[in-house]
Amino acid sequence: MGKESVQKINKPRAIRRLVIWYKRNSAVTSIVDTAASSAVTASNVAGNVVSSAGSVVNTASNVAGNVVSSAGSVVNTASNVASNVAGNVAGNVVSSAESVVNTASSVVSNASSIAKNTLQPLVFDPLKRLQNNDNILDRVEESQSKRIWIAVDGMGGDYAPGPILEGCLEAISRFPINIKFVGKIETVKDAAEKTGLAELLENEIDNNRLELIDSGDPIGMNEEATAVRKRKNASINVAMDLVRNNKAEAVYSAGNSGAMMASAIFRIGRLKGIDRPAIGALFPTRDQTRPVLVLDVGANTDCKPSYLHQFALLGNIYAKDVLQVKKPRIGLLNIGEEECKGNDLSLRTFELLSSEKSFYFGGNCEGRDVLSGNFDVVVCDGFTGNILLKFLESVGGVLLDILRSELPRGRRGKVGSAFLKSNLLRIKKRLDHAEHGGALLLGVNGICVIGHGSSKSLSVVSALRLAHSAVNHGVMENLNQLQKLQVLNS
Repeated sequence: MGKESVQKINKPRAIRRLVIWYKRNSAVTSIVDTAASSAVTASNVAGNVVSSAGSVVNTASNVAGNVVSSAGSVVNTASNVASNVAGNVAGNVVSSAESVVNTASSVVSNASSIAKNTLQPLVFDPLKRLQNNDNILDRVEESQSKRIWIAVDGMGGDYAPGPILEGCLEAISRFPINIKFVGKIETVKDAAEKTGLAELLENEIDNNRLELIDSGDPIGMNEEATAVRKRKNASINVAMDLVRNNKAEAVYSAGNSGAMMASAIFRIGRLKGIDRPAIGALFPTRDQTRPVLVLDVGANTDCKPSYLHQFALLGNIYAKDVLQVKKPRIGLLNIGEEECKGNDLSLRTFELLSSEKSFYFGGNCEGRDVLSGNFDVVVCDGFTGNILLKFLESVGGVLLDILRSELPRGRRGKVGSAFLKSNLLRIKKRLDHAEHGGALLLGVNGICVIGHGSSKSLSVVSALRLAHSAVNHGVMENLNQLQKLQVLNS
């Protein structure tokens, strides 16, 4: 056989090796057997066709030789004629045989593709539950014609202002929003030049979709939150004033979260009846279309039962308006399901939440239940919530590292990694805090979104999407109705 035939016959061996590798995974053995049998049968048929084609070629060649030999023994002239005729016949037969060989080769190739296409979706079907569909916050209403203005603290964050500006420009093109970018204008323009965004920045300014607002330096990450009272021209204060003066409908900052909270309280004030604002963060759950809101995740390290009660009221409204949950189930983070479990704060808070009639209290929520999807809102003190948030941020990277280390080495590992790559990336995306972008500061008289200090462009886009969603669903209107509750006026 020729070299090409040997290579084509080797393809079924590769298929068999792949099948053997997958058969070692006991969870999919029966499924793989079915797919493998189909592939082997197809390759056997292809092999028979190749073998038959080879026999046809040999027969045609022998016939041609006999005709030429006989014609030569009669007369030379006849021999030439017979040779030409026989050669043409043989050529046609060989050409036909080559077509058959090519067809057989295609059958083998198709068998390999069928095996791959059959194996991959069946093997990874259990993982489809973990794949990230579009989050409900991504479903921005296309009918929304009015573009809203959002004030952005462009100097806040570890990498500001470059990545913050990049995220804003991306968000403007994706959502019906305009940006008032607050920062030191010369610094912002220099950053735009270095990142290649200068032309796009000028275009958006000319289109009246982005406006640069001059300010002083930001409040540093290691500065006290009370610094906002002394430095009135700090970028976060200037951005917050835009909301207070109704020049923007929401504000975003990836800077000092304590400073943002202090600025929000001093500049736009708290909602009536709310003692302490809370930071609410969205966590992923088993149900990828239904995240859970956890609050507080860092604004109040020491809490009273009345604070947690107010957090539950705030979270209930947010879940109804933004997450579109008709009857949110509220949970209290605790060390056990029983109402007698927990410290003094948990026991006293449980009594308050149990007697509240304005929302549905589902009881205590253990740590293992936070991501279960059984609760829509989970309340806790800021100390516990912040630890929970930082822990979750590390889970995605650790999980991927473990999966990579468990994959077989060598050729089999490369094949397995190729199949798993897209699935692993989807899992990482669901657990990546950058996909959620920021957390809402609930309890102040305006929509404030706090970003992670290490936020880059993706996080900024996600945070601005969150701000737009909160404005678009009228969260502030319903939050202002809380002051009518008797419990907040007592």
